[in-house]
Amino acid sequence: MNLISEAEHRRVLETGDDVPEQRPSFALPLNAVGISGKTVWVRLPQGLLPFSARLAVDLAAERRGIHMSRLEEVITSLHEQPFVDLRAYALALGREMVVRQQAASGMLSLHGRIPRVRKGVVSGRSSLDTVRISVTCRFWHERGELRDETMLGVEACHITACPCTQVYNRELFHRADDLCPMPTHSQRSTTRLEVQADSDAFSYDDLLGCLEEALHVTQDLLKRPDEAEIVLKSHRAPQFAEDAVRETARVVGRKLGGKLAPATRVRIESLSLESIHIHDVTCSLECTLGEILAKLESDTHASS
Repeated sequence: MNLISEAEHRRVLETGDDVPEQRPSFALPLNAVGISGKTVWVRLPQGLLPFSARLAVDLAAERRGIHMSRLEEVITSLHEQPFVDLRAYALALGREMVVRQQAASGMLSLHGRIPRVRKGVVSGRSSLDTVRISVTCRFWHERGELRDETMLGVEACHITACPCTQVYNRELFHRADDLCPMPTHSQRSTTRLEVQADSDAFSYDDLLGCLEEALHVTQDLLKRPDEAEIVLKSHRAPQFAEDAVRETARVVGRKLGGKLAPATRVRIESLSLESIHIHDVTCSLECTLGEILAKLESDTHASS
């Protein structure tokens, strides 16, 4: 038995208060209100790919809440549209989110994976690997316009060999002039590179290229000669987590310095899953591209 008539149901829906628009009992503005742990499906050139999303807008003091359904409406409205890259999707989603919520500012972040085919350095065999990518956008109103700032991020897996034990063994066995790298412990590591992207001057491939040049990047399919080569290289050029971050910054300066403005923000973070310790090691850097370029220039003058 239906205790509520259809007419009464419609009347209440049409005349009832919009609760999010009510004034809160304690009227403080909130910095970020939204949803997280949301899976969005984005149509990219690589195919229809899933990304984990976090979306939020600010909330004025006089409003009790945001309209959560409007976030889902924006996501659904973009589902069938193709996008040239993840940045384009994020900007479309974020700008529409802020407009529909009548917010002064907003932010969103997307994290996911794309396929990457690499060739074994010796065998030439193809390895289907996974690369983690991300985009973080911030939106705000300025002089009547909705402005935005975007950071693109790529994370690579790599191997690091500790130089400390090598130095010890070189001294212990009197092998200071030996070109053969000394034994040491090695660890699986990840390094994430994020660069401010306010234009289409670079892509995820550019960021990944920086990581692949600076680090001993690993892959899933390795034939025996490929394994030997990557282990040998990592021991010939051993790296702390600190070295991984600094070498990545050096390559970013060389490869992106001519493409991006000196004020471009750069973030690099490395995580070393230590093989002989219970703890892990982490290291990070946040600076501008101009600071990296200044160091490159000073080193050039010092060596000339």
